[in-house]
Amino acid sequence: MKKYILKAIAAGVLFFSSCQNSLDLYPLAQPSSEKWYSNEVEIQLALNDLYRLDWWTLDEDNLDVNYLSDDGFYRTTLTPIKAGTVTSQWATSTNLWKNSYKAIARANRAIAALNSAETKAKVAQSKLDVYLAEARFHRAAQYARLVTHFGDVVYSDEVIGIEEAYTKGRTDKKTVLAKIYEDFDAASAALPNDYATSAVRRVTKGSAYALKARLALYVSDFKTAAQAAKACMDLGVFSLHPDYGNLFLQTTKNSKETVFGIPRSIEAKVTIGPTSDKITRNSGGFGALNPTWDLFCSYLCTDGLTIDKSPLYDPRNPFKNRDPRCTATIVEFGQPHLGFIYDPHPAALTVTRLSTNTKVTNNDNRANAQFASFNGLVWKKGIDDSWLSNGRMIEPEQIIIRYADVLLMYAEAKTELNEIDKSVLDAVNAVRARAYKVALTATGSYPAVTTTNQTELRRTIRMERRVELASEGLRYMDIVRWKLAGKVLGRPIYGMLDPTELVAKVVSKGLWFFAGTPKIDEDGIPDFSEMEKTGLIKNIVPCTWNDRQYLWPIPTAEIQINPNITQNPGY
Repeated sequence: MKKYILKAIAAGVLFFSSCQNSLDLYPLAQPSSEKWYSNEVEIQLALNDLYRLDWWTLDEDNLDVNYLSDDGFYRTTLTPIKAGTVTSQWATSTNLWKNSYKAIARANRAIAALNSAETKAKVAQSKLDVYLAEARFHRAAQYARLVTHFGDVVYSDEVIGIEEAYTKGRTDKKTVLAKIYEDFDAASAALPNDYATSAVRRVTKGSAYALKARLALYVSDFKTAAQAAKACMDLGVFSLHPDYGNLFLQTTKNSKETVFGIPRSIEAKVTIGPTSDKITRNSGGFGALNPTWDLFCSYLCTDGLTIDKSPLYDPRNPFKNRDPRCTATIVEFGQPHLGFIYDPHPAALTVTRLSTNTKVTNNDNRANAQFASFNGLVWKKGIDDSWLSNGRMIEPEQIIIRYADVLLMYAEAKTELNEIDKSVLDAVNAVRARAYKVALTATGSYPAVTTTNQTELRRTIRMERRVELASEGLRYMDIVRWKLAGKVLGRPIYGMLDPTELVAKVVSKGLWFFAGTPKIDEDGIPDFSEMEKTGLIKNIVPCTWNDRQYLWPIPTAEIQINPNITQNPGY
């Protein structure tokens, strides 16, 4: 039990591993904590540990079965969130708690050392200010993750003794939020705008502004969110990547759109993989992680209307006339993907292997392979042929926050404040115009948002966030903070009928691919209940939501070792 946070805070010792050992990433070492911070190299090495990927996991990394939101699923497997069975021993919440506090302990130790007379005597104050700002940024970011998931949390901004650690209770969320804001403000005041001449990418003013905006938005502090997002925008450092689909490829490095990200490197053995679940079966993977129909049906048509309202939508050809981000995120039927033409049609028993232009057995078809995609959809975002090299080890940058998110946060916060002006519409339209690869001002070439009605714009921005940020680990916290989790996670995951029945009831009647069109409700959520009644789609697995899950449980181990830590309601 001592491996958990209270022990980590008490120890306050820099613990480094050699799992990430590239100087171009964030090099780690195994120093003596007593003599550490004796020079700038050691200070930078210590701060580098705060960039460890363990501390920056996403709610949904989309590369394992841990789907928490309504954007993706893994066959008939449900996470405890979607099964409504979260307990205080749930590994996901326990790991977030544990790893966040490990990072906080390191940040507190670094801050204490940087403020010591010994360190101040060796390092110029101007440089110390930047190092301290960096450490405070990381502390703030970790506490932000904790309060948005757990509510009241154990708070300490000092290295504390073990006896105090074992008796320290939870601090009111409002108090912690004020402390987090202080840290982010100190960080943004002292950090540079960028590190253009550095081989190592570190946090900047924009990183602090952006994550402060995210926290403020998550806790409905819309004024602070708008101000922080605008401050990031006004730096003039960041811009939207010109090609939405290209942005997420592992070959894209150091994009101007990345406000804060953690690099990976195959050479340094800091990678994702070996990965198979997102790779299609024809290409040697499992094709088991899939986008939901809910996400697929959320993409607007090119006229800016939802699929249930647009005359351009054709359920027989549902990829046609859709927002370009649809086919950048989900593989279009009949198109090349990972060396093959992708076609889940039950009659397509063979497909073309592109390298030889020959027909081969189509294992992405459930008529041939029962565990091919249960709904016909597979992910494309960030995936290209390079995923099949290097033993399927991949090195995409871990994007923590990017500029498109900042623009949409600004627009959302201003909309919630009902301060809707041209800057709000420009923020949304800049993101949408980029998807169409046109300029913001080319309003005839993309469906520009023009409404200034608060209710309409709120719905538009929420839908825009969903399609822009799909598969980036952000959807879960969006549906939680919008209080939509009970609606969207209380509905089944839908897919295709089994092959024989699919042919008889859908294909033979000319109804492939969609046997109807779902209604898009007032929250921008597709509703498949009427389609289900036709018997032409399949309830793959029912989901259950429990309202207690709006807050995650404090880990059992923490409750057991500290009588002053209380549990969240319902657990």
